[in-house]
Amino acid sequence: MVQVKKVRRQVNGILVLDKPLGLTSNAALQKVRWLLNAEKAGHTGSLDPLATGVLPLCFGEATKFSQYLLDADKGYETLMQLGATTTTGDAEGDVLQRQPVTVDRSGIEAVLPQFRGPIEQIPPMYSALKKDGQPLYKLARAGEVVERAARSVTISRLELLGLDSDQARLQVACSKGTYIRTLVEDIGRVLGCGAYVAELRRTQAGPFNLTQAVSLTKLEEIHAEGGAEALDQFLLPPDSGLQHWPMVQMTEHGAYYWLHGQPVRAIDAPAFGWVRVQDNEGRFIGIGEVSEDGRIAPRRLIRSV
Repeated sequence: MVQVKKVRRQVNGILVLDKPLGLTSNAALQKVRWLLNAEKAGHTGSLDPLATGVLPLCFGEATKFSQYLLDADKGYETLMQLGATTTTGDAEGDVLQRQPVTVDRSGIEAVLPQFRGPIEQIPPMYSALKKDGQPLYKLARAGEVVERAARSVTISRLELLGLDSDQARLQVACSKGTYIRTLVEDIGRVLGCGAYVAELRRTQAGPFNLTQAVSLTKLEEIHAEGGAEALDQFLLPPDSGLQHWPMVQMTEHGAYYWLHGQPVRAIDAPAFGWVRVQDNEGRFIGIGEVSEDGRIAPRRLIRSV
């Protein structure tokens, strides 16, 4: 019997998923890709299985811009369990140590300022960072601990939302590469009682937030009723993650040469930096960088979507 290969659709855009608890980011991506029957897909930075919330998924032409979302600032709400530390820095690990909790709300708020602004973090062993080609979490599972260099990150917002017995809820806004598990562990260390992440929810990734996010359950329900095409209503334009970039419009001739790899001048171009580019009919055709001579050099081009 001859097996017929399934023909996937050319789907272009960004779908903001509210990632459910327990799924890896890649498993969530593959599930949504299957529901959309999409040809090409990629995510914009992983969330731990323990974490829920905003996970922008890129499809088709939008995958060309996923790196710029990887670099974007993030927002989180986390539940900090006081009085214990674990092997992984979260609720999935084994408890290493328990200590009494005597700190109150004012005590927690007193230590938070030292974690705002630029800070240094040592990445956790249970992370996807690599050492000699091996992910750290694989080394950690084998019982190995290797030296990790501290990394600079920026915490632009850190607020205590509430304290209930030995659990504190925090709101965090931070730069890319920030480990919330490490932040919580470091706060627990300064408090003198230890702490780990009991819950973690990403509330923002770049320009995307929870108001735009759709649950996997909802996607499955709509797919069951109307098939893959019914999910297209949740797709945002491929450049929706770059809305803070200036937009310039090319003339018909300018767009033609630009799409063939030639730097082109545009009347409304800024003096420097990265820009989104439209053709003369207002269609998004890619991103470019303004060169020293004022022309816009093409960097990522897309097919008409």
